[in-house]
Amino acid sequence: MSGKTASCCCGQLRIEVQGETLGAGVCHCLACQQRTGSVFAALAAYAAPYKVTGTATEYVRTGDLGAKFRFRFCPVCGSNVFHTEEGEDKYVMVAVGAFADPDFPAPQDSVYECRRHAWVQLPEGITRYEKDPP
Repeated sequence: MSGKTASCCCGQLRIEVQGETLGAGVCHCLACQQRTGSVFAALAAYAAPYKVTGTATEYVRTGDLGAKFRFRFCPVCGSNVFHTEEGEDKYVMVAVGAFADPDFPAPQDSVYECRRHAWVQLPEGITRYEKDPP
């Protein structure tokens, strides 16, 4: 099994995941745009278990379909590093940029296409959802 470590900008908060990604995607919803300060969030899912080191500040947001997402970010540098869905302990979603790996695989899914900036170009063959997938 291969391990990967993602961290905040200053290195204080880290998450170590094992195995291959369960999938990667981008989200164009307005909440992700505001949360990341970018035009979309790029996320990769990994199966539990995972190991977190450092201190995280948390923010819980309720999604459009009622799920509660607990976002963890560094209280020192403010970087978003990972999040989990409350009641779902089988996986963790890690911010792709936190891996600082330009060779990270392209996303397979794009959600909230209805909020995608018109100039954003995504890989061919990506699965697109107008809002949250069913």
